[in-house]
Amino acid sequence: MGKMFSESAIERIEQEYKEWLQEYEKALQKLPERLERFSTVSDLEVKPLYTPLDIKDKDYLEDIGFPGRYPFTRGVQTTMYRARLWTMRMFAGLGTAEQTNERFHYLINHGETGLSVAFDFPTLMGYDTDSPLARGECGRCGVAIDTIEDMERLFAGINLEEVTTSMTINPPASVIWAMYIANAENQGFDRRKLGGTIQNDCLKEFIAQKTLMLPPEPSLRLVVDTVEFGTREVPRWNTISISGYHIREAGATAVQELAFTIYDGITYVEECIKRGLNVDDFAGRLSFFWNSHIDFFEEIAKMRAARRMWARIMKERFKAQKPRSMMCRFHVQTAGCSLTAQEPYNNIIRTTTEALAAILGGCQSLHTNSLDEVYMIPSEFAVKIALRTQQILADEVGVANVIDPLAGSYYVEALTDRMEEEANEYIRKLDEMGGMVAAIEKNYPQMEIADSAYRFQQQIERGEKIIIGINKFPSEIPPLEVLKIDPEIERLQIERLNRFKERRNKVKLQKALDELRRRCEGPPCWENNVMPALIEAVKAGATEQECCDVYREVFGTYTDPASF
Repeated sequence: MGKMFSESAIERIEQEYKEWLQEYEKALQKLPERLERFSTVSDLEVKPLYTPLDIKDKDYLEDIGFPGRYPFTRGVQTTMYRARLWTMRMFAGLGTAEQTNERFHYLINHGETGLSVAFDFPTLMGYDTDSPLARGECGRCGVAIDTIEDMERLFAGINLEEVTTSMTINPPASVIWAMYIANAENQGFDRRKLGGTIQNDCLKEFIAQKTLMLPPEPSLRLVVDTVEFGTREVPRWNTISISGYHIREAGATAVQELAFTIYDGITYVEECIKRGLNVDDFAGRLSFFWNSHIDFFEEIAKMRAARRMWARIMKERFKAQKPRSMMCRFHVQTAGCSLTAQEPYNNIIRTTTEALAAILGGCQSLHTNSLDEVYMIPSEFAVKIALRTQQILADEVGVANVIDPLAGSYYVEALTDRMEEEANEYIRKLDEMGGMVAAIEKNYPQMEIADSAYRFQQQIERGEKIIIGINKFPSEIPPLEVLKIDPEIERLQIERLNRFKERRNKVKLQKALDELRRRCEGPPCWENNVMPALIEAVKAGATEQECCDVYREVFGTYTDPASF
């Protein structure tokens, strides 16, 4: 292996750079720089110019390489978008299952190539609509799914063997996945042909999003159950989408998002290996989920660094042999936290640049946020613009014609290296602390993110970070027609749930729930894997909450310890 530049070339460049730097400093005496300090949105300082000196120690084959080859810096697929574009997977969920199904068909008819389900908050927390804890929340931030019949309504008229489905749900992920599989089988589909993703990332819930149900250890056990079941029974399914998105939305920097998410992935791999799974049997079906924030080059560098880091971790730390086990395949969503209520049409521009970064970063699927998402569940008008944004980038702009066109950029390569170095420092700290669960119990990642969020807010208030319409060219919040969820939906959903419960065979239902309980109470192993029991339980009419209540009764519940 060799360096990209000869020593003599570096010496000449160093001399020329010194001369240029003197000219630059003289120019600044006439016209000073417009900012006191230039930095990325995550506050990594940015130099005025990048040259071969910033990547003089790089080895092309070891550090950059070729697409589809280790270390996958340039992409996980050999052909990338020249053969197949990324999956355009718009996040959708509102009101009832029928309303969300209507939105699915609308998006498919306008060119969407994958489904992505947003669930309402009671569903995310493992409660049925008739729970006192769920009142007033039915369909508000997503779709309410209580039963297998709701799942049937949600996907009516959609070929589940042809369209892949992503479901953003975490503590009750195993239950919702069981409903999806059971409904598919009831419709005549083969579980081995089903493709999609469940987020199923319990660790980032403790760190960031906080849809909490069980303590960390039993939560990890259920995650491993889904990985084990998917490996054996649903081989096309991604059983965990290891999510940095919500970590970033909580206020993390790009480096923190990268480091904490990668370490969550390390933890899941370790837990699966403890169960007795072979790393090359399951690792190829782990996927990631990144946030594409507003700083264009920082996001591209983060995604390139993620691929290289994961490849090296899987090869060196876990001794994976198969190239697919080393691939960091990922979905990207543009940054919801970058959108503003002021001048909401400006959000189209923000989303476009963030989507472009995701594409140049090599994503496998992409969701583009809608201009009105800061107000409400997106309107059809806004979601169509968001989908068209992806389609224009795919077919008109030309960025999908060349694989990793920014490779070799002195700035991008230097920033990729820096992201990896700083993220690896976090990984070393987490190892020293005894792993992610121990770190969560010490509130370490939570406080690191909180501190970053506070610093960023201070920078905004001081005018060091510019947000158009907020602290530069400030604007009033305009009146915008807001999509409202009819409160009548909750009453109708509860009525439907009650009728469903009345029709069930109580003996068959109790037997299925007893088997689920037996498996939960037993030691973690294939014979006690919860997934087969869950599928039988939901087919027998168990609701989401009834299954989750078994979990809560056996494993206990978790309350987030407030820390300041």
